[in-house]
Amino acid sequence: MKPRSKILIIAGSDSSGGAGIQADIKTVTSLGGYAMTAVTAITVQNTTGVTSVIPIPAKEIAKQITFTAKDIKPDAIKIGMLHSPDVIHQVLSALNQIKIAKIVLDPVMVAKGGARLINDPAIQVLKNKLMSKALLVTPNIPEAEILTGKKITNTDGMILAAYTLMHWGAKNVLLKGGHLKGNYVQDILVTPKKIFMYKNKKLKTKNTHGTGCTLSSAITTFLGCGKPIDKSCELAIRYVNNAIRSNPHYGKGHGPVNHLTSIHLDTKFK
Repeated sequence: MKPRSKILIIAGSDSSGGAGIQADIKTVTSLGGYAMTAVTAITVQNTTGVTSVIPIPAKEIAKQITFTAKDIKPDAIKIGMLHSPDVIHQVLSALNQIKIAKIVLDPVMVAKGGARLINDPAIQVLKNKLMSKALLVTPNIPEAEILTGKKITNTDGMILAAYTLMHWGAKNVLLKGGHLKGNYVQDILVTPKKIFMYKNKKLKTKNTHGTGCTLSSAITTFLGCGKPIDKSCELAIRYVNNAIRSNPHYGKGHGPVNHLTSIHLDTKFK
């Protein structure tokens, strides 16, 4: 099977394998893409939490991006954890050199267990400089609250927050609604022309580690294949829901999802 798209992932590493670069690679590969990486930080973590974050020098991150893209030009780019203003500036400089239009920004700020993964000055640079570079920004509700400074308690608040981010330069916003109470999850895609709502039954499980990373990487893979933004979000949400539903029940805390949900092995390998 030949890969359908080439995806460059700019994100941090998760030693437990459930989120970050590891989840991104698994997602892209499982959906038929070819994954390349620029590692921004190494984290020491497992399903119960993060104990430390070790940053990669900012210039080395930029070199990973430009040197990789010079040899194999990506069809799309996914951006995850960027922990400092210097890193964001270096990533911006590298993106300006390689000129890729399809960029998905997942503004990773807080780990599932509550650990802060980005400092306040970096949040401001991300909001004022990087957001306008992305084709799509994919915050969850806590991240959108940090970016906008407003509490979100319902879908109207989600839409208002999305428009606020677009006013600051975001081209399109997929605001993930998993943190709202209720029996259903409503993810809302706001574009300049239309609002799309994706409603799915909420799955009662603690095995949701890495869902944000997985979703943004899935969207990027579908975009890289040439699918429109609304269809890419729809297919990616479906993939993540199936991955949560079929999770392997690993770990003592917030366990990982099943990234292999899209793969069907030939009978002789079963």
